[in-house]
Amino acid sequence: MPELPEVETIRLQLSEYLPFKIETLAFTPELAKNILHTDLPKPGLSITQINRKGKMLDFVFDDGSHLLSHLGMTGTWLVGEVIKSGKHTHLTLKSSTHTLAYDDPRRFGHMYFYDAHEADRKLRELGMDLADPELSLEYLTEAIKKYPNRDLKVHLLDQKHFAGSGNYIANEICARAGIRPTRKCGRVKREEFSKILMAIKEVLEPALAAGGTTFQGGYRDTSGERGLGVQHLVVFYQKICQLCKVTPVKKIILAQRGTYYCPKCQK
Repeated sequence: MPELPEVETIRLQLSEYLPFKIETLAFTPELAKNILHTDLPKPGLSITQINRKGKMLDFVFDDGSHLLSHLGMTGTWLVGEVIKSGKHTHLTLKSSTHTLAYDDPRRFGHMYFYDAHEADRKLRELGMDLADPELSLEYLTEAIKKYPNRDLKVHLLDQKHFAGSGNYIANEICARAGIRPTRKCGRVKREEFSKILMAIKEVLEPALAAGGTTFQGGYRDTSGERGLGVQHLVVFYQKICQLCKVTPVKKIILAQRGTYYCPKCQK
C-alpha cells in the first residue's frame, strides 16, 4: 500500500502540472461502484493546489471544492501529455495539454468530492501527519501512553494518531528505535519516546528522497516508475538486519500483518 513517502512523491509530481483545468472527464463503472463515494467534479473546474494529509491526497479546485483521494493498496495517479488507458484506468481528466488519470488494479482506493467544510471534516478524522514539523515529543508520548495494552507496532499503524504510517514504516520505526514491535505501549520507557521520534525522521527522510518504496507488483509514481526506497530498509523484507549486519531478521504475524524485527537490536 502506498504510505506517506509514496503519496507525497505523487503529490509533488502532480503539483508540477498545476493549474490543471478539466476540459473533459471520463470514468468506468468500477469507479462508481468500488471507489467513488460522491459525485465527481464537473468539467470547467481547475485544480489549483494539491495537499496531503497522511495517505490522503487533497485536490483543491478554483471554486473551493475538494477531491479527496486515498490510494488504497494499488492506486496511483498518472500524468502526461498522453496516458494510455488500461483496464485499470478508472478516471481520466483531460486538460488542453495533459491527461491526469487514476489507475487502481485492485480498486481498494476511495474518492470523495466535497465542499471545503466537508473536506475539512473528513481530514480531521486523521491524526497528526508523521511528516508534520509540529509532531512533537509531547504529542508522541501522549498518543502512545493513551493505549498501554496495545502492541507498539500495531498502534503506530493507527491513522487516527499517526497519519501516513503503514506496515513498512511502522516496522522500520520500531527497528530504528530499538524496540520490538510486540512491546506494549505501556512498557515504552521514558527515554525511548525520543528514540521513536528520531526513528520516524530516519525512516521518512530517505524514503522521501528515494521517491518512495516499491515492493513487488506495488507502488508506481506518476510516470509509472518504481520508488527506490528499498535500499534504506533495515528489517522489513530483509534476511539479515541492516543495523547490526549479522542477525537474521525474524518474521511474525501481528494483527494479521507481516512483522519483522531483529532479536539482537530490538528489545
